[in-house]
Amino acid sequence: MKTLRSHIRTATLALAAAGLIVSQATAMPVIEPSVDKPVVLAAGDCYAIGQQVAAQSGGTLAKASQSTRGGQQVCVIVVLVPGKEGQRPRRSEIVVPLN
Repeated sequence: MKTLRSHIRTATLALAAAGLIVSQATAMPVIEPSVDKPVVLAAGDCYAIGQQVAAQSGGTLAKASQSTRGGQQVCVIVVLVPGKEGQRPRRSEIVVPLN
């Protein structure tokens, strides 16, 4: 009985270790960007645009993401604008064309 239990425990540990190794292998990037090819960082562009919009509105940038609306690439910017007289901040969503 003890040997069967020890074999099951060993097999369970081996399967868990194999699962951990496989999950780590799939988490690694499959294709690494080459130095010869340019990499376009649209989300980074949206973040920069979001920083500008937040500064213009006097708020804090909460989120900046890229989206497609009406077949056009846009940045969806979420800005938290301070509330008046100690009230909570207002959430303002601004859509800006990505050009």
